Amino acid sequence: MRITDLLKSSAIALGVKAADKQAAIDQLVALHEKSGNLKDAKAYKEGILKREEMGTTAIGMEVAIPHAKSEAVKAPALSAITVPDGVDYGSPDGAPCKLIFMIAATLDGDVHLEVLARLMQMLMHEDFTAKLKAAKSAKEFLSIIDAQETAQFPDEADAKTVKADGYQVLAVTACPTGIAHTYMAAEALQKAGDKMGISIKVETNGSGGAKNVLTADEIAACDGIIIAADKNVETARFDGKPVYSTKVADGIHKPEELINKIVNKEVAVFHSDKKADSSSAQVGGESFGRKLYKHLMNGVSHMLPFVVAGGIFIAIAFLIDAAAGVPQDGNFGTGTPVSAWFKTIGGIAFDFMLPILAGFIAMSIADRPGLLVGIVGGYLAAKGTAFNFIIEGIGIEGSTVSGFLGALLAGFIAGWLLKMLMKACDHLPRALDGIKPVLIYPLAGLGIVGVMMCAINPFVGWLNSQLVEGIGAMAKNPALIVPACALLAGMMAIDMGGPFNKAAYVTATGLLSSGVIGTNEGPFMIMAAVMIGGMVPPIAIALSTTIFKKKWTDEERKNGPVNYIMGLSFITEGAIPYAAGHPWPVIPACIVGSACAGALSALFGCTLMAPHGGIFVLPTIGNPAMYFLALAIGAVVGALLLSVLKKPVKE
Repeated sequence: MRITDLLKSSAIALGVKAADKQAAIDQLVALHEKSGNLKDAKAYKEGILKREEMGTTAIGMEVAIPHAKSEAVKAPALSAITVPDGVDYGSPDGAPCKLIFMIAATLDGDVHLEVLARLMQMLMHEDFTAKLKAAKSAKEFLSIIDAQETAQFPDEADAKTVKADGYQVLAVTACPTGIAHTYMAAEALQKAGDKMGISIKVETNGSGGAKNVLTADEIAACDGIIIAADKNVETARFDGKPVYSTKVADGIHKPEELINKIVNKEVAVFHSDKKADSSSAQVGGESFGRKLYKHLMNGVSHMLPFVVAGGIFIAIAFLIDAAAGVPQDGNFGTGTPVSAWFKTIGGIAFDFMLPILAGFIAMSIADRPGLLVGIVGGYLAAKGTAFNFIIEGIGIEGSTVSGFLGALLAGFIAGWLLKMLMKACDHLPRALDGIKPVLIYPLAGLGIVGVMMCAINPFVGWLNSQLVEGIGAMAKNPALIVPACALLAGMMAIDMGGPFNKAAYVTATGLLSSGVIGTNEGPFMIMAAVMIGGMVPPIAIALSTTIFKKKWTDEERKNGPVNYIMGLSFITEGAIPYAAGHPWPVIPACIVGSACAGALSALFGCTLMAPHGGIFVLPTIGNPAMYFLALAIGAVVGALLLSVLKKPVKE
């Protein structure tokens, strides 16, 4: 497909008059409508005006390229006008615009983007634009475009000159919509590099995805990187290299200046605060384990803000109720309007934690189509569902909750299944490409994850019920209270909010209310052990990040101190990001530390009358001094064991 495939003669108007920018837009939209490119001209025009609100689409040199992606567009298309007298379009160089192209793009598909990128690059040639402005007919206008495209993009492009060990300068360009300025900046930088005799490669982050992606070897060999972008791009891969970031307009208008900054070594070395895990920074031969880690960390990194912010809000709620003298019962944390507000907002953030984890794991595997299956799968893992929910039409929350482990399965399995579906859909007719991302993938993906979670959740629910019954039987025997306390406390650290954690907590609260243990103190000892078991993992991790710094990344060390607050507030979920990122060393260490603390709590005769609250329910704790000693010992044991099991981070 070429430029002339998108631009019809009926969509070209030469020698028009436009009083202002609005009038020019009206004429271009009218040309699209006349050529049958639009389903709804009004809706498309609204998209154009909304894009103009983000900043002018005039690029200088008397050229403007308004553009919009809209559901009102039937198929990718162009319209064009020449305005001999010029029109004020807010151009960066102050010059009136005399040549204006308007791009109409559909919401899905990217076949047209390569062609549109060519147009942006062609318009950077002043002799080409001069010929277009002087054209006398639509036919001549189209022939000028065809000739330029043939000359500039022959079937076999000339190889770029590079130095023996790679490119001297690398660049990344990106604009909010990823249609016009992205490719124009890339072309301007490439032209400037060729003119200056500097070998340069430019990666474009357009709406069709990253193209001409920079490899790890190229990054390692270059003198520096230019980022000309008006949106976020992956930068961790550039760690240790000189990086100069600026707006995309500078890439268009100041390409030589930007290149000189790199060549003259005027740019500071960039240091990332996280490991590069972008696919663009990887080379072939990547192990399956490394791929798993990358997908997992994508989910964890997006989940972390929900854990930290939500956990602190819940801790504030406990603190407010403690200061207000609210009774420390099952409603502790919501006893005042202010604390209830903090508890509600923090709880909502926590509710998003598992869906976000699963969603971004699946997205890492299957790209954007994976986000739906992951988020829905994570939500079903948190709330619970099964096939008899559909058959009987009744809610079954709780008994089928699969929690943290279920969310991990949802993210990975659903992501891989959807990726397989996407590959299978590659064999469908090309005419269906437009509906794949908006209909086929979401619809089939939702069905896949719904069936999958209905199958997974009941199994874990059954496992939970078996655990609860077995532990309840142990708890009825006073001689087994200490091992029962150790077991329940250890279970609190297995999945930190998942089914094992929930099973232990439900057992303790059930025993607390029913008094099934032979001694009067038994239920309260079990409750004390369960809470201390949930407090140990975050505190153990916080201690480890504080004392054994070489075992953790910069980001993990920065977030570590927050776990002191979460642990003391009985918010075990603060440890989840660390358990997800390093399951082998973290989970065993936390289980041992929690079990140790639970056993000591029982041996010291500690009791707890409130079902939750951490340090904020101190008055309800029996033998509090020894209880906090048990907590300290368990946390130290967990931290020490973690320091032994976990390898130091490679700088």
